[in-house]
Amino acid sequence: MDGLYHPALTAYLEGLVERPHPLLAAMEQRAAETNFPIVGPVVGQLFYWLTRLTGARRVFELGSGYGYSTAWFALAVRDNGGGVVHHTVWDADLSRQAQEYLAQMGLSDLMTYHVGEAVETLQRVGGEYDLIFCDIDKAGYPASLPVVKRHLRVGGLALYDNMLWSGRVWDTQDTSEATEAIRTLTQQMTHDPDLQTVLFPMRDGVLAGIKVRPSGTIP
Repeated sequence: MDGLYHPALTAYLEGLVERPHPLLAAMEQRAAETNFPIVGPVVGQLFYWLTRLTGARRVFELGSGYGYSTAWFALAVRDNGGGVVHHTVWDADLSRQAQEYLAQMGLSDLMTYHVGEAVETLQRVGGEYDLIFCDIDKAGYPASLPVVKRHLRVGGLALYDNMLWSGRVWDTQDTSEATEAIRTLTQQMTHDPDLQTVLFPMRDGVLAGIKVRPSGTIP
């Protein structure tokens, strides 16, 4: 993401963020010290705002790390009156760490945790959701969209992270699998009649699609 935004702009935007819990800042510091990828405070605040705006009370995360983005969703669900947030990650230790962070925030009663491949987990758990956030391996983005759509209610919101891919999406010389997958998903969502889609050019880019009509049955 280096070079996508002027450093002064990034610092200015991050300075405007009001974190609803002080532990978020500690999680950000950990990410900075260990180079662990998180969405960061500006996108975290966007996720909180979108969750509140849509009144979401059932959220499913596909790829959740140690729970930073999960915390923003869960805080918003709490403020929407309560509900459930699904945290899904391959690594059992990351799941344990997320459980510890979210317990310290007093959010445990909202949480359901899964360890496994995220899209398969969504299919197995089933149900219909107000918001689904996807941050899995980028090569898996295109194949995930039909599953996400099936489990999203009409009026619900699909969110995908890293859609600017540090500028590689507009580098015509980059034909790597991950970059091509991000390009493919972008075209899928922006041309899908079931979705109304917008790309937020914040941090590494967030693609958001509102489901505007039914697109299949829910198992």
